[in-house]
Amino acid sequence: MMDKHPKGLLSAALANLGERFGFYTMMAILVLFLQAKFGLNGKDAGLIYSVFYFSIYILAFVGGLIADKTRNYKGTILTGLVVMAVGYFMLAVPTPTPVSDKTLFLVITCLGLLIIAFGNGLFKGNLQALVGQMYDNPTYSSMRDSGFSLFYMFINIGAIFAPIAAVGIRGWWLDKHGYSYNADLPSLCHGHLAGTLSPEASDLMTKLSAEVSVNPVTDMSVFAADYLNVFTTGFHYAFAIAILAMLLSLTIYIVNKRTFPDPSGKKAQQNDAGVVEMDAKEVKQRMYALFAVFGVVIFFWFSFHQNGLTLTYFAKEYTDLNLFGMSISAELFQTLNPFFVVFLTPIVMGVFAAQRKLGKEPSTPKKIAIGMGIAALAFVVMAVGSYMSNLPLHKDIITLGSSSVKVTPFLLMLTYLILTVAELYISPLGISFVSKVAPPKYQGVMQGGWLGATAIGNQLLFIGAVLYESIPIWLTWTVFVVACSLSMITMFIMLKWLERVAK
Repeated sequence: MMDKHPKGLLSAALANLGERFGFYTMMAILVLFLQAKFGLNGKDAGLIYSVFYFSIYILAFVGGLIADKTRNYKGTILTGLVVMAVGYFMLAVPTPTPVSDKTLFLVITCLGLLIIAFGNGLFKGNLQALVGQMYDNPTYSSMRDSGFSLFYMFINIGAIFAPIAAVGIRGWWLDKHGYSYNADLPSLCHGHLAGTLSPEASDLMTKLSAEVSVNPVTDMSVFAADYLNVFTTGFHYAFAIAILAMLLSLTIYIVNKRTFPDPSGKKAQQNDAGVVEMDAKEVKQRMYALFAVFGVVIFFWFSFHQNGLTLTYFAKEYTDLNLFGMSISAELFQTLNPFFVVFLTPIVMGVFAAQRKLGKEPSTPKKIAIGMGIAALAFVVMAVGSYMSNLPLHKDIITLGSSSVKVTPFLLMLTYLILTVAELYISPLGISFVSKVAPPKYQGVMQGGWLGATAIGNQLLFIGAVLYESIPIWLTWTVFVVACSLSMITMFIMLKWLERVAK
């Protein structure tokens, strides 16, 4: 599988494991942590989540500027890993819950998230630019798309274990203190302490408290405060595991640093050799094409990254968390996407290889357009499943304390499977497209631009949380069907122009 690719590809991917581990730790637990720690509703937690993921990607544009300006790509990547570890350390330090000063501790949490985002910005786009440089070698240039697909597959190995580790740490800490996990209890505990629970929700809390505690519950307020404290401390320790993953990536990167290409060194060699730079007209056409694709993929990321927001809410509130007689946690659904990435990448690459042999392999822009259509199909599954199940409105489950109707977990499993296929048609190939089309002197900035488009899509994520709590659930998913379908149609309209520019 790797024999036709540059030797540094695997090392670069393994150096990215820590970043992916941290990313999927956040994907699995961030909004649930914010709700359990601070008693936030879905809209407020969703706003912080969307700003965080916006910051991760928009700061990649800043990281690209820094690397292009200093021509120190490797040093910028190294700094990013260290800064991310510092941010996770801030979140890993346990603080008592319920918090004594909600505003202060929320600010500290958001500062930690901002530091993680800045470190990610220094790291992510520049490492992708470095991988792109490997395929500028004519020996490997024809394997660029498959190379980025392999890179994407290997970096997601770390992501598979992140939600499992987070759930394991949280579950171990609960068990150590005589409790077990229940998805509904954190919000019920906050409601009890605030005095906002309805009689129905209070009765449910009394029932659940007896089920999760090994000791008799005699004082519901004491139980509520203690359960919240233990529950969120487990999450704090889950963030600490991300630090260990970051240190592993740092070690791998330092050991292999000398073997990676140096984009700044290549530019200097080109100038010394008297290589003629691209003329202004071609540069302009390439930049227009890139910005057009950036504009379209905004709506894909707006839909796709609901996996850590509204799809996580759906797992917690509307999904039967019993699978084959075993109790599962809502966070564990986040293992599905990286698992499917690793499992499906060879299959998707095999499809592309078979098409290549027949001379019918779609162009990279066409693959991206197809991916948009596949993403729309995933949300069709969610919309139809939610409509057929006649799920209650979110405001009704707040009143009752839990949903009166629970759907099979296989609905989310199928959705994640389809979304992952869409991702494999879009994300690694989009990165490949940028590395191929971007003018050499703008490689870092344009990789940051791709991530910047992702950032804008992420900033729109909170709209999903607003819709989720305001309209029927099936209608929320229909909005994402429309967004992805319009993106697909737009890409097909621009297809011939994009293919011409990318030649």
